[in-house]
Amino acid sequence: MYLLEAENIVKKYANHLALDGVNIKVEEGSVYGLLGPNGAGKTSLIRIINQITAPDSGTVTFKGEKLNQNHVYNIGYLPEERGLYKKMKVGEQAVYLAQLKGLSKSDATKKLKEWFEKFDILAWWDKKVEELSKGMQQKIQFIVTILHEPKLLIFDEPFSGFDPINANLLKTEILTLKEKGATIIFSTHNMESVEELCDDITLINKSKNVLSGKLSEIKTRFKTNIFNVQFTGTVNLINISQHHQFKILDNKKVDNITNLSIKLLDDNVTTNQLISTLIPSGNIISFNEKIPTMNDIFINLIEKKDVE
Repeated sequence: MYLLEAENIVKKYANHLALDGVNIKVEEGSVYGLLGPNGAGKTSLIRIINQITAPDSGTVTFKGEKLNQNHVYNIGYLPEERGLYKKMKVGEQAVYLAQLKGLSKSDATKKLKEWFEKFDILAWWDKKVEELSKGMQQKIQFIVTILHEPKLLIFDEPFSGFDPINANLLKTEILTLKEKGATIIFSTHNMESVEELCDDITLINKSKNVLSGKLSEIKTRFKTNIFNVQFTGTVNLINISQHHQFKILDNKKVDNITNLSIKLLDDNVTTNQLISTLIPSGNIISFNEKIPTMNDIFINLIEKKDVE
């Protein structure tokens, strides 16, 4: 079941077309990656989902209902640009923001102190926001975003300002929220985080959908039929180079190990058949297919579209 669907979303600002018929379908209980270069339209779509702005045309539905003001209590949004009041005390401000999401003062205070203790920031409760580092402020906004246990969480560059240890802490919490039933839209330029967290993705470029689908299926779709093979000892490279079904792209030898990069030219040849063909040429100690990373796919698609 789709928790959120955005269909044919169009948004214009003066003479700029920010979104041009964009579609996303976010399955309930999934982590959905919303990707694209700067200026692609991601933030415009996120602002529409949060009802900060409205689309010029197209529809957004939440659990099958047209998006309306009541849904704001089921959505938590952590924007890329943080918005804490610098002169207010941390605890006072966190309680105030939690109350805006429907929590009572007593419930908000109790839950917040539990989270502050979990994130080891309880000592900062009575400090002013301006006294905190960027990472500390980020932790507070993350807590406030998830505190009312919304069905949909939207994180826009959530790891910005975090060191690797705290970034891993946040990743763990995001996966825990998913295990507890939350649905998460995750916008980032960090493709490594996308591979670690996302089930599905949509890539937007120049206001349009460029690519959508399950992460595993997309990576399979963009396979290049390139295999990395390691041999030990003597290798009959002449024998390998004579086969018309594949060609050697790279050949490196370090000590007694020969590393070959081989491209399979015939789609009808299976992996087992390729291995069987290579065995007579030497002693294979490692064989693996080179699967493109999301970073590879992102760069190739964006550069291709820019050229077009």
